[in-house]
Amino acid sequence: MAEFRRRFFAIAAALSLARAACGADFPLPSGAQPVNLGPVGAGEGPVWSPAGELFFTGGNRITKRDASGAVYVFRSPSGGANGLLFDREGRLVVCESSNRRITRTERDGAITVLADNFEGKRFNSPNDLTIDSKGRIYFTDPRYGKRDTMEMRGRDGRPVEGVYRIDAPGRVSRIIAREVERPNGILVSPRDELLYVADNNNNTVGGARKLWSFHLLSDGAIDPASRKLIFDWKTGRGPDGFKMDELGRLYVAAGRTKAAPPFEDAGEFKGGLYVLSPEGALLTFVPIPTDEVTNCAFGGADRKSLFLTAGGTLWSIPVTTRGR
Repeated sequence: MAEFRRRFFAIAAALSLARAACGADFPLPSGAQPVNLGPVGAGEGPVWSPAGELFFTGGNRITKRDASGAVYVFRSPSGGANGLLFDREGRLVVCESSNRRITRTERDGAITVLADNFEGKRFNSPNDLTIDSKGRIYFTDPRYGKRDTMEMRGRDGRPVEGVYRIDAPGRVSRIIAREVERPNGILVSPRDELLYVADNNNNTVGGARKLWSFHLLSDGAIDPASRKLIFDWKTGRGPDGFKMDELGRLYVAAGRTKAAPPFEDAGEFKGGLYVLSPEGALLTFVPIPTDEVTNCAFGGADRKSLFLTAGGTLWSIPVTTRGR
């Protein structure tokens, strides 16, 4: 109990100092609290559409929520859709985890397969994605759960849970193979300078629960020597999906409120939203009572609402700075 109180007061003091330092630019309005928008099947992949609707995934469906709060099934089955993102032309790009591929929904509803293999081997289970200023798509390819169908292996015969870049349909490069253990969320920074990768080996005792950044080179490769630790969730549930606001702050879904032994504890890092400075300082934490908090997305007319998916339930909280 004494150790828990020590950690609690240390975190509270750090957050108080961060709020004082940020002043009017603090990430959340004073007194802001998360609002439960209901158990609408929001398991993952939230993204705000150009038409002003929120899309999310769960239950082998892609669902959309309109401005009135009504929800509709956009696609079912979805191929185990996880991460979603709209490209600059307003087309929906989807990580189809079960189908082990990345697709794009064209304006006429047709589905284009952007990538379904690398060097003839099927992907593990594409999870999340990001798009740079040149339109190149980067996605993570972990494998949670059963591993007997994994085809991705390195020259040493060991399984590879990597990060890939799509330059055009069918043109795929692997840019990370061993620099992270199990990549999950991913994000390109403004001006394509950094690639952030959530390393969430959360079903392995002692596995990584870390957020890394890498320098991104002009050709879309990373500099492996540039790897920098942004934040470490230690023995809790690591980082899942995350987004960035216009000031470069990171909004990360992570932690657990109820422990999941033997892999994840619920001690120092509870389940919720962790807001980090670009350098990795914890600015504030928003607890979400529903495990597991998986991802977030900025939305609303002014892009100052943050939506979170957690265990099939959708949450929202206002923020002070627009999302990127």
